[in-house]
Amino acid sequence: MPRPPGGGIAITRKSQCWPLPAMPHGAPLVLLLLLPWGSHSTTGTDRPSSCPARREEPAEGRGQTCQRSCSQDRDCSGRRQCLCDGDCGLSCVTPNRSCPWPMRVENAETRLAQASRGFGALLEVTCRPGFKMSNGQGMALSRCQGDRKWSLTAQCEWDLTPSSFCSPPPETDNGFHSGASYRTGGEVRYKCKRGYRLEGSDTIQCQENQEWSGPAPTCRPVFCPPPRDIAEGYLVAVEKAQFRAGELVYYLCKRNYLLDGSNRVTCRGNGTWSPRPFCRARCAVPAQRSRVLYQGRKLWIQEIPEGQVQHGEIVTFYCRNQTQSQTQTCNYPAPSRCFDGLLPLPACYDEPTWLQYTLFPKRVVSEIRPC
Repeated sequence: MPRPPGGGIAITRKSQCWPLPAMPHGAPLVLLLLLPWGSHSTTGTDRPSSCPARREEPAEGRGQTCQRSCSQDRDCSGRRQCLCDGDCGLSCVTPNRSCPWPMRVENAETRLAQASRGFGALLEVTCRPGFKMSNGQGMALSRCQGDRKWSLTAQCEWDLTPSSFCSPPPETDNGFHSGASYRTGGEVRYKCKRGYRLEGSDTIQCQENQEWSGPAPTCRPVFCPPPRDIAEGYLVAVEKAQFRAGELVYYLCKRNYLLDGSNRVTCRGNGTWSPRPFCRARCAVPAQRSRVLYQGRKLWIQEIPEGQVQHGEIVTFYCRNQTQSQTQTCNYPAPSRCFDGLLPLPACYDEPTWLQYTLFPKRVVSEIRPC
């Protein structure tokens, strides 16, 4: 049999040669025999001896869909050619149609054997560490078929030979590990108990020499520095140089101040305290000669205790509608919220003069009819 340049095997028919693609090392013999089937077409009337007879049932049993049968290119329509398609034999195939990529295979890595992924292209399927195919091999070849699917290879399954297991992983004080796989390629992950911080890699892997990739990490206790004071407040805590993770301290505010936030903070697992609260001041109501709406009641300023409201409370003032004539004037509400000692007056509010308030109290904006 003649050989083309480069050492590949060639199949000769009517003085024509079709070179076989170079095979990856370790390819199964069956695949080596199948590879030439997608590498040539025929324009004669006789079927090439290199292409087997059409066997649809075995092909369908492996998930392959056979294309239209043919004996020469003119039996096919469009751009299809009469090519050898594995167990489907000579079939009408579009050679420039490609198989999907990337291709995922469970428990395996995949790699194209060459740049092409069109009809007849090869895909290397290599089992991950700790897995082997049922025939004992760790690698096989898949071929791009005429139905634009990769041919099936044996599944990568757990290698259950005794030499593929590691001994139980090392333990760590104040921590634990999860992951039940001690096979080659298996991984366990470590976590620390509450109040401890993990130092080192949180995972180790069972290697092919049946040794773990490293020692267990260390779980060290977590501490926070003493918490800081807050303005206008008190810290309720035992004085000490450091606090263990999970410990609580409490804050209180001085008289007439409102605590904004949680009254307790926690030493967290990363060595910092949870957010501290604030002590917010009360707000003096900045109006004098008007009524306002406060806590659902319409009150004169003098009726509000000490003329002050708590942080976060809303006081509603009354503004005059300036778009109407003097005889048709009316009022509308303008709310304002107290924030840490500041209660801003609405821009529309106009404080009555002492004379207006004394001589014409019913004409004060808060007393006229609402709009």
